[in-house]
Amino acid sequence: MTTDFQRNAFKHAIAAGKLQIGLWSSLCSNIVADIIGDSGFDWILLDTEHSPNEIPDLVEQLQAVRGGTATPIIRPAWNDAVLAKRALDIGAQTLLFPYVQNVEEAKRAVASTRYPPQGIRGVSVAARASRYGRTPGYLGKANAEICVLVQVETREAMKELEAIAGVDGVDGVFIGPSDLAASLGHLGNPAHPGVQEAIHDAVKRLKKVGKPAGILTGNEEEIRRYIEWGYLFVAVGSDVGLLAKSADTLAKKFKG
Repeated sequence: MTTDFQRNAFKHAIAAGKLQIGLWSSLCSNIVADIIGDSGFDWILLDTEHSPNEIPDLVEQLQAVRGGTATPIIRPAWNDAVLAKRALDIGAQTLLFPYVQNVEEAKRAVASTRYPPQGIRGVSVAARASRYGRTPGYLGKANAEICVLVQVETREAMKELEAIAGVDGVDGVFIGPSDLAASLGHLGNPAHPGVQEAIHDAVKRLKKVGKPAGILTGNEEEIRRYIEWGYLFVAVGSDVGLLAKSADTLAKKFKG
């Protein structure tokens, strides 16, 4: 039995300038992924940088969100070709690479997602990405549907923002507010006026070069402000935050 090649809805949406609302997922649970994947979000970020997700966990989460409303995005723990290859082979079409500091690192991220001669992705003819070999022409079509997002999150990287964004194959730039705040001397305080100014400056610069910008915050005021500023793919919270907030509220309600 053959299966159709999967179109990357998220990649085409941000390329067309359509706002994409997402949710961060760090709970490493296929049941959680099943719940949030069909909640109406445009994308779900499955994190491996700051959560104990491993490949078998991610496979189950990808299976859980399949057929839901949200495009799954995987954040590898590092800008590493082996980590990228494994995430792509299990079926991810969009990767968010953390801590990209310069053009060379952005090029390395893109290369790790492309089959030769455009890149260095290793070839498997029977991975989940091709429905175990059942998708006709997968190897020839895969490069065009892979979406590469790079994370700019330091003072140094901000200096290289336009150059990083201009790398061929980079589809979007994600501004990491917490690490950027730390790099700017305001650890734990992304709401600091200086950090907010940098976040605003980043999206203005990215709009000038025509590159979609993304960000994460659980603060509703900030969400609306970032969208107004022009951020195009915005994570409006996390599964950890939703659970913790609801649990705390419930406990206080009945425990006093």
